Amino acid sequence: MSTHPTRAESAHPALSESARSGPSESAHPTPPDTAHGQQPGQDPVPELIALLDALDAMPVARRLRGRTYDLLEAGPGSRIVDAGCGAGRAGAGLTETGARATRVALRPRVLHVARERCPKGDFREGDLAELPFGDATLDGYRADKVLHTLPDPARAVAEAARVLVSGGRAVLVGQDWDTLVIDSGDPALTRTIVQARADLTTSPRAARAHRALLLDAGFTEIGVEVHTAVFTGGSALPLLTGVASAAHEAGAVTADEAGRRLAHPPRGAAADRFFVAIPMFLAVGTKP
Repeated sequence: MSTHPTRAESAHPALSESARSGPSESAHPTPPDTAHGQQPGQDPVPELIALLDALDAMPVARRLRGRTYDLLEAGPGSRIVDAGCGAGRAGAGLTETGARATRVALRPRVLHVARERCPKGDFREGDLAELPFGDATLDGYRADKVLHTLPDPARAVAEAARVLVSGGRAVLVGQDWDTLVIDSGDPALTRTIVQARADLTTSPRAARAHRALLLDAGFTEIGVEVHTAVFTGGSALPLLTGVASAAHEAGAVTADEAGRRLAHPPRGAAADRFFVAIPMFLAVGTKP
């Protein structure tokens, strides 16, 4: 649920370590990282921002944001970093809780847009493997739909542990790019296309590794949740054609396969037969 930028989710107990299924829902915006490929020389940033805005407006995304704020115990005086904050709209909710939120953007132009939208916000450009904070200076760390863009997600999570105080929490949210559920008339071709699209992502399986990443970084009280975004009917078609187009550009399928078979529903060509589900993996851990 998170365009091709990856190419060129007691009073406050930890979650159960067994995965929980969150409610599913239909949605209309096309998720980021599933758009058609960029044309040579085309600036990818405006499309990236537009896609992130569309995703942030989805009910499932709003629910996930609220869940992350609850897990971080975000409130007046709490010091939280929103790592890889994008254009800033999603992270604005942290400020509304009263938390002292610092949002770190990975791209200078995205950072510029975020500052324009929220002039009073604390935004910084940075590398998630080298955060601009001292040791044990923050109460919370939030990484939403960003670890899959990093070549070494483990370094970022280890950095989260460095900057958190004892008792501080890290919350990770993301999509597993191998886990895109499509009701298709050609399951074998669908598997090929989904795998090809996953291979275009820097760290496509980072989300399934959230628990292990937190354990490796020394976090305890680790819990995991799964929330699912469901796309049906016409809302699924842009997503399907975007994934298929990317697989074709990568040479995994022919133009005919990309343009016709994947987007053909298994029980007829009516648009309302399309179905796509994207699980979003949320994990939380506490620094000892």
